[in-house]
Amino acid sequence: MIFTMSEEHQMIQKMVRDFAKHEVEPTAKERDEEERFDRDLFTKMAELGLTGIPWPEKYGGIGSDYLAYVVAVEELSKVCASTGVTLSAHTSLACWPVYTFGTEEQKQEYLKPMARGGKIGAYGLTEPGSGSDAGGMKTTAVKNGNEYILNGTKIFITNGGIADYYIVFAALEPDKKHKGTTAFIVEKDFAGFSVGKKEKKLGIRSSPTTEIIFEDCRVPLKNRLGEEGEGFKIAMMTLDGGRNGIAAQAVGIAQGAFEAATAYAKERKQFGRPIAEQQGISFKLADMATAIEASRLLTYQAAWLESEGMPYGKASAMSKLYAGDAAMKVTTEAVQIFGGYGYTKDYPVERYMRDAKITQIYEGTQEIQRIVISRMVMQS
Repeated sequence: MIFTMSEEHQMIQKMVRDFAKHEVEPTAKERDEEERFDRDLFTKMAELGLTGIPWPEKYGGIGSDYLAYVVAVEELSKVCASTGVTLSAHTSLACWPVYTFGTEEQKQEYLKPMARGGKIGAYGLTEPGSGSDAGGMKTTAVKNGNEYILNGTKIFITNGGIADYYIVFAALEPDKKHKGTTAFIVEKDFAGFSVGKKEKKLGIRSSPTTEIIFEDCRVPLKNRLGEEGEGFKIAMMTLDGGRNGIAAQAVGIAQGAFEAATAYAKERKQFGRPIAEQQGISFKLADMATAIEASRLLTYQAAWLESEGMPYGKASAMSKLYAGDAAMKVTTEAVQIFGGYGYTKDYPVERYMRDAKITQIYEGTQEIQRIVISRMVMQS
């Protein structure tokens, strides 16, 4: 991996950093408290090209790469993890499978408007009875003439309710378990599709998370993504890249908390000097900085491998595992450095800590990442 970012990557980093500081950060606390998604922010991201960073220009993107994409997610998450995951789910979980497995017609009809930011994407895999065991899904698809009929419920849908298009997985041949799963592109206006309850969450509160419900939902044949029976493969391959988007989110959260804690430690005085000069605090900052840098390098490496067309599944699982744990540790230490003030909503570190926890859970729990990594290690 090249450890110095190219001029293009540095330009994108600066652009997103400036945008995050001036457009996203001012309302982050308020949106968190109100559990409010701001569509205008997404539109502004689209105007900067952020909603289509890795996709070719002919599909509405800016023709950059996955490293630029994770840099953008990191910078957004440094001030607002909810905004970071909105972009991550849209890009990694909705756009990526259409770009990779979609027909040319599907790319023109669905990828292009998502890349341009006129439409928002989401991904529906998890169900009430199947989380880590994705092969145990109960949502079914039945072929009927020139369409498929979907029935079932998906939960914990990031961008749920605000998305225009959903990548959905259903059992076309339930007896075959995961080998009988098929993927579909479902539009929010399809008959039989509805949005269920909105979850009230510990963190990422301005990113809506909902149920989506299929009651004899009619999906045209042309909206099948990939071949029949390829759904599980599509779902797992999509998560490979999605995990690295979550790693980037975790790096951003940790960096934001670290910067806040460092600034506070330099100003806060106890025993006649800034607490940053106390070894107990300075050593915390040293450990936090090291964990963040290691997380960032793992994340950038996985993104670089994907951009180069090289295997990246193990690297992505490692980045998600390490960065998620590091974010939880760093944000907890940040609250500790603030002391009692850190436990109040007067400072942002309590929000960073709440937001960090989910990076250890979604798009594959830390336990699942260890399974993925151990299997790949044993196969090598």
